[in-house]
Amino acid sequence: MRLISCVATSLLASLAGILPASAADIDLIGVFPGKAVLVVNGGNPKTYSVGSSIVENIKLAGVGSGTATLEQNGKRQTLQLGEHFNRAAPSGQASITLHPDSRGHYITQGQINGGAVRMLVDTGASMIALPAEDATRLGIDYRKGQIAYSSTANGVKPVYRVKLDTVRIGDIQLNQIDATVHESGLPIILLGMSFLNRTDIRREGETLTLLKRY
Repeated sequence: MRLISCVATSLLASLAGILPASAADIDLIGVFPGKAVLVVNGGNPKTYSVGSSIVENIKLAGVGSGTATLEQNGKRQTLQLGEHFNRAAPSGQASITLHPDSRGHYITQGQINGGAVRMLVDTGASMIALPAEDATRLGIDYRKGQIAYSSTANGVKPVYRVKLDTVRIGDIQLNQIDATVHESGLPIILLGMSFLNRTDIRREGETLTLLKRY
């Protein structure tokens, strides 16, 4: 298992298609008087003032105690902290839109077995890969999983194969996903091909969208 240092370049070179311009995915991660902290399309957190535009046709209409209200074409939806808003792609498929961070990596907020996580999109990982610390936090008894061995810079290390009940990013939720748990050498959860193979990946410039296939 390897962490691709230039994941943006490798992804964009190998993927084809067009990102629906109207897709939007918004997570509420903080609320202050008159302001909300949002993660838009998997990007970096940004603070928005009430009345300001978030993306095309969506604005921040108000904030409350741990809530934010978004308005799209006159219709309002209130989010609790940790909840997300999804404006689906025109096809109606569940989707999420991602933008690279300053290092060119595609990192997204999500959930595994109902617990909040951050994941790095990695097409070089055959499965979702979790650090042992994250697996334990999520209540995964990984040592009951099938043991295998992986060659790392620090020698051969054991890894444990497990089955994740649910994995969710944006509006996409998949069930019974294969994953591996690593006790060392993994700084972040890798969103690997056991999840990505069940999505269509499209691009427009540096922007990626994942659309649920099945």
